[in-house]
Amino acid sequence: MTESQTPVLPVRPGMLLLELVPVPVRDIDRAKDFYTGLGFNADVDVRPADGVRYVQLTPPGSACSIALTEGLPGMDMPVGTQRGLHLVVSDIEQARSDLIGRGADVAPVEDMGGVFYARFADPDGNTWTLQHMPWRP
Repeated sequence: MTESQTPVLPVRPGMLLLELVPVPVRDIDRAKDFYTGLGFNADVDVRPADGVRYVQLTPPGSACSIALTEGLPGMDMPVGTQRGLHLVVSDIEQARSDLIGRGADVAPVEDMGGVFYARFADPDGNTWTLQHMPWRP
């Protein structure tokens, strides 16, 4: 495990840990470059068989990663159809500014009744939402 990776949590009885979300993309290399450019850690990039590729990336500080795949029918979805993945942040204006500085086209912050959101998409049209809840430590 590298310093930038989040420690693996133990799986205790009764727990249901969400640790991986597939994100359907057309070009894995382009998508990997986009996400690592945003600061995601490239944890895994393997080709375990002919025609199969699996890339796992983790947002900074997250215990949940995304997977970019090809050749794995169980993870196949139409490109660009993943919607509304949330990245919870402590300072939405700073996070928005950082992502814009890294090349993401992040919409202005919206106040939705005391919870703040800013949206962006990856190059394939999968959408993401920055979320800030001011009361959350």
